[in-house]
Amino acid sequence: MRSRLAGALADLRTAASSRAVWAGFVGSLLMLLGSLSPAYLPQASPVWDVLRGLGIDGPTTRVIGTVATLLGLTVLLESWFRLRPSRRRAAGRRQLRHWAVLAIVALPLVFGPPIFSHDAYSYAAHGWLIHNNFDPYQVGPGTLPGYYADQVAWVWRETTAPYGPLSLWLSHGIVILARFDPFLSAVLMRVPALIGVGLIGVLVPRIARKVGVDPAAASWFAVLNPILVIDFIGGAHNDSQMVGLMLLGIWLAMRYGAWWLGALVVGVAASIKQPAFLAAVALPFLVTPWVSWRPLPTLVAAAKATASLAIAVGVFAGISVVSGLGFGWVNAIEVPGMVDTVSPFTVLGHIVQFPLNLLGLDPGGRTAITVSRTIGWIAAGVGIVYFAVRHLGRRPLHFVSYSFLWFAFCAPAIHSWYLLWGSVLLPMTRPSTRALRWAIVGTVILLGYNAMNFGIRNGWWLLVFILFGATYWVVHTHELSQPMDEALDEIPEPQATA
Repeated sequence: MRSRLAGALADLRTAASSRAVWAGFVGSLLMLLGSLSPAYLPQASPVWDVLRGLGIDGPTTRVIGTVATLLGLTVLLESWFRLRPSRRRAAGRRQLRHWAVLAIVALPLVFGPPIFSHDAYSYAAHGWLIHNNFDPYQVGPGTLPGYYADQVAWVWRETTAPYGPLSLWLSHGIVILARFDPFLSAVLMRVPALIGVGLIGVLVPRIARKVGVDPAAASWFAVLNPILVIDFIGGAHNDSQMVGLMLLGIWLAMRYGAWWLGALVVGVAASIKQPAFLAAVALPFLVTPWVSWRPLPTLVAAAKATASLAIAVGVFAGISVVSGLGFGWVNAIEVPGMVDTVSPFTVLGHIVQFPLNLLGLDPGGRTAITVSRTIGWIAAGVGIVYFAVRHLGRRPLHFVSYSFLWFAFCAPAIHSWYLLWGSVLLPMTRPSTRALRWAIVGTVILLGYNAMNFGIRNGWWLLVFILFGATYWVVHTHELSQPMDEALDEIPEPQATA
């Protein structure tokens, strides 16, 4: 025990000796300061009392919030690129332990209000509803007026909960732990989120090593990714627990050759957020690859995939029944798509809808958007089938990663944290140079969009575009200007597995 503690302290000291790590810390700290502004804080937040007491609750707060948020994102991205394993190898520097780096970089965000999203306030409101004997699958937070409901973004106040039953009961437990303090309840939603991050941090390098991929490179892309730092830790999204448990199921199947054991855990993951079911289909092929399309092997493979999915669904159903909440989440299946984002099919729908509305050809004003989103759902289904045919039997991790990423892009609403469903496994697929570059640029674009969106809410357009330009400069310097044949230096050919 003492030797492990000494080793952990040594890892922290080594990480703390890196200026790039402290740059990441400063970036997170700036984003924490940026969260203390109207773009982030609900009007009912007690933080406003503190800001008013300091006399900085007016226009000053908006300026500071906008500058701090976008500058913090730029510095955090700069830190991430400088911590890239291939860059440190080329400079002859010692590799840092990813958990120690994450502990320092993300520390400021652990104690601040939720950032880039108000979802944590919705989680708290759902827990408060359960405590007052209301069913979040039947009524929205606005049914119970008060501080809990006031913290929730207006668009979600009357909508029912789309989350799994275990997520709702965890929210209820956090509300009790917070002694029914609305703001503290939202902040403490980071407790289960951090547990999910811990699972991701432990399991990503282990899965990478198991498939012969450099664990340092995989951890850099998946665990130290700014999306994870900002959305899973800063935003306290319950996707963190879903992804962590999903990886645990995958690891158990690989480590012990027991796909059914992994399916049990994936069922628990789905009771947090339902997309985890997709991973259950791939678990049997992590143990025994499916390599032939002849009738008998295909029938056996289909039976195994169906059995694995059935086990996961059975666990999910059991938790749903025991929770007393049942399957009411079905009523809210369209709730995430109620807001317009930069989802490709939603954007396409708006482009087509604009001339229709201009010419008065669509009284409802949403037909093209609805049709485009429907096409997106069809494309998502077709794409997942394609990945299943091409990858499921021989490369099940490819199937899971690519399917989740494709689903995120085809869904009616896309949020940066959706990409983490599949990107945590992307390094294990040994992506091409071009694919990895697209993944990195996509990370920056979505985070930049989120920061810009919140900055615009603060009313400072010019500052938004100036600092967004600085973010582009960082990406161009570290990624876009680099030769294509160097982009994958940190993900080498398969190595011997311990």
